[in-house]
Amino acid sequence: MACQSKALTLLLSILLVSFCKPSNGAGIAIYWGQDGGEGSLADTCNTRNFQFVNVAFLSSFGNGQTPVLNLAGHCDPSAGTCTVFSDQIKSCQKSRHQSAPFHWRRRRQLLPFIGR
Repeated sequence: MACQSKALTLLLSILLVSFCKPSNGAGIAIYWGQDGGEGSLADTCNTRNFQFVNVAFLSSFGNGQTPVLNLAGHCDPSAGTCTVFSDQIKSCQKSRHQSAPFHWRRRRQLLPFIGR
């Protein structure tokens, strides 16, 4: 009788576990743009290690100010050298899941910085 009770408990436990859904976590995010030696944005996206790639960093924004992008040596927005990221951003967005891989949800918010 004790064996039947243990077997029934085991069977019910297995049945209960079979109804549980595995968790799909939110994915791994990376903060890109504040280390000049971290490689290109395209390289970061192409690793496919990250679900979200946050492009950073606005050093000034809000209160009617023009946003100032600081990408730590990757480019200089005032010199127009950030246009190199336009194609990289598009490529990253195509290679990602449904959610956009950038902190800025709409590409047009980057247009003053990337030139397209």
